[in-house]
Amino acid sequence: MSVSELPVKTARPKSMSGAVPKSQHKGQQTKAAIVDAALGLATQIGLEGLSIGALAEVMRMSKSGVFAHFGSREELQISVIREYHARFEEEVFFPALQQARGLPRLRAMFHNWMIRTSVEIDSGCLYISGAVEFDDRPGPVRDALAGSVRTWLAAMYRAV
Repeated sequence: MSVSELPVKTARPKSMSGAVPKSQHKGQQTKAAIVDAALGLATQIGLEGLSIGALAEVMRMSKSGVFAHFGSREELQISVIREYHARFEEEVFFPALQQARGLPRLRAMFHNWMIRTSVEIDSGCLYISGAVEFDDRPGPVRDALAGSVRTWLAAMYRAV
């Protein structure tokens, strides 16, 4: 299955008539597909290895077409971190909320995390690779990574 065939979740802004403007919807779908492909690349080569050019090649788009959705490589990297975090929450945190607070919920989070880790074994965890890549480099990408990890840790603390 190609990246363009993957199901894409997008927030649909509505016009005054309630209809989604076609150009906005298509643009959001394209951006979501680009982020999905970028996430796939980043788990293989790291956030630092992620480039507009490599992504354009994977997406069969022009570099300017990819760039137009983000404005910078840094914003692309941050979008990838946000998407990774959203998927992490969806697979690890939210299912665990069905368990009672305390040890049952913490165990469920850990269990879900181990399942996710087993799936990521070949590609790698973006939190871990990102920590290595950006540990000594301050800036917005590092801040986004650190914020995602802080959110994750805070959720674990609240679980018990």
